[in-house]
Amino acid sequence: MKIKTEQIHFSEGLSLESGEKLDSFDLIIESYGELNESKSNAILLCHAFSGNHHAAGEDEELGIGWWDQIVGPNKAIDTEKYYVVCCNNLGGCAGSSGPTTINAATNKVFGKDFPLVTVDDWVNSQKMLMDKLDIPYWHLVAGGSLGGMQALQWSIAYPDNIKKAGIFAAAAKSSTQNIAMNEVARESIRKDKNFHNGDYYDHNVTPKNGIKTARMLGHITYLSEELMDSRFGRKFQDEASKVDQDVDFEVENYLQYKGEKFSEFFDANSYILMTKAMDGYDAGKDRNLEEAMENIKAELLIVGFYSDWLYPAERGKEIQIAGMNNNIKSSFVVFDGEHGHDSFLFHSTEYSNVIKKFIES
Repeated sequence: MKIKTEQIHFSEGLSLESGEKLDSFDLIIESYGELNESKSNAILLCHAFSGNHHAAGEDEELGIGWWDQIVGPNKAIDTEKYYVVCCNNLGGCAGSSGPTTINAATNKVFGKDFPLVTVDDWVNSQKMLMDKLDIPYWHLVAGGSLGGMQALQWSIAYPDNIKKAGIFAAAAKSSTQNIAMNEVARESIRKDKNFHNGDYYDHNVTPKNGIKTARMLGHITYLSEELMDSRFGRKFQDEASKVDQDVDFEVENYLQYKGEKFSEFFDANSYILMTKAMDGYDAGKDRNLEEAMENIKAELLIVGFYSDWLYPAERGKEIQIAGMNNNIKSSFVVFDGEHGHDSFLFHSTEYSNVIKKFIES
């Protein structure tokens, strides 16, 4: 599989939904496969809040791509047939402009001063990327969770530039409970002694404990109670594989391990920005969802998972009903999902076949 990584500069800048403006910005992208002569085989992948541009294949620094089970030669999103693009969103911490990059106006990292960004801003920057790559339209825009929100917003904002949208384990807006959980996660970061009101770069420290706690809380929301019981139950952790001697149960060990690994690479200010964008998205905005979707021309594939507590399958059904009421060609499929909310990341024969058939129909 041919993989190309590049950083693309946008000197024209971007006016943000908040009213602020980025005078210029960079997007780091990874692409797979080749654009065909008619430019009709381009696919855009949108990552979830903790993701990045590295969706497939293996990278020395970033490891295995976050959607490697779905994207690649002869996989559900086949890089032998399609030209696939994935970018790290604005505000991220993997190379695109965000809190960890240099602010040209001050010659220092943006830090907490990087402006608030939204799903709409990401989609608008991706439209600029599409134009820069000289792609007339996306054959498919797809993603899970926060990436699925972007796929939905693409179909609403740019109906003439997208043929199909894959909306997986996502919702048209976050619930009150989602927002509450994210605020507790953000507060754990803010209360870390090393956070320094977002200026931890100046102190050469990171609020590692806060990020770890935030991620642990996040992982609880990814699994339904039923799945958590079946996966861990009240089983005790084997002494030899404990990540911490204070751990007793397997579920504790799992959360400690996941939180620790995440805290080693993800930026705290980016965490706050990304979760704020997730909380703030509402496809209906000042209208209802049905009215917001009335101009969609793309065909929609909406996938939910019964084991997903964060965005239950019912949230996908709401999108499907609004689509049906607008005579939008759409399909709604629900799988059990062995990984809770994260099930959209993992291959199963049925799930991969549904995606493949949707792309090629």
